[in-house]
Amino acid sequence: MIHPTAIVSPKAELGRNVRIGPYCIVGANVVLGDDCVLHSHVVLEGHAKFGRANEFFPFAAIGGKTQDLKYKEEPTYLEAGDYNVFRENTTVHRGTHAELPTRIGSHNLLLCYSHVAHDCQLGDHIILSNSVGLAGHITVEDHAIVSGMAAVHQFCKIGCHSIIGGCSKVSQDVPPYMIVDGNPAGTRGVNLVGLQRRGFDESEIRAIKNAYKKLFLKKDTNLATALSSLKAMVPADAHHVAHLIHFVENSQRGIIR
Repeated sequence: MIHPTAIVSPKAELGRNVRIGPYCIVGANVVLGDDCVLHSHVVLEGHAKFGRANEFFPFAAIGGKTQDLKYKEEPTYLEAGDYNVFRENTTVHRGTHAELPTRIGSHNLLLCYSHVAHDCQLGDHIILSNSVGLAGHITVEDHAIVSGMAAVHQFCKIGCHSIIGGCSKVSQDVPPYMIVDGNPAGTRGVNLVGLQRRGFDESEIRAIKNAYKKLFLKKDTNLATALSSLKAMVPADAHHVAHLIHFVENSQRGIIR
């Protein structure tokens, strides 16, 4: 189902039941899985591979050339999973080097004017709200939410089940399960509503709250000391807290506190 005004390269690979609306452009190296929908005025270009049932709204431009000045014009890649939604004017760029594609997982929602730069690595069930800007080399773990007009510095990592407040300036790593907000951003508390909506039980939430108190409530406490104290009290089955500890210990840019 291809509208007569659409331009689709004969070298593009289209799955079954793909629908391409008016004035769309699909480039030669694009692969679209079954049941993908391009509404109108969508541009898909470069070596870009999409899984099943992705939906693209008008003026989304996906798979464009990296804006990184180190780019040397070699073929680079974008890979996306299944059931992602790219709303109006969303932009996603390919990687800068062939060995590291930009990757987007599955069941993600990228709202209007959101931007995912080169080499970003996004997991599953992520929401990028209107006008969010992700600079290059950012990692976003599963179930994270970035609110409208937030800007994230390159090489930052956003932890799972976290939420970033609107208009926030994020220049360090966002810890999992937390609320981060402000300019510059600070950790404000545990993302209780998000955790409850995703089925965390009371004991899991209580353990994350205790970890928050240890690591973030007393900002004048040395982080290494707080981590050591937390590790000494964490039960073996507290895997969410263990993930938080691992995330903090392996942070390259430092943790927002």
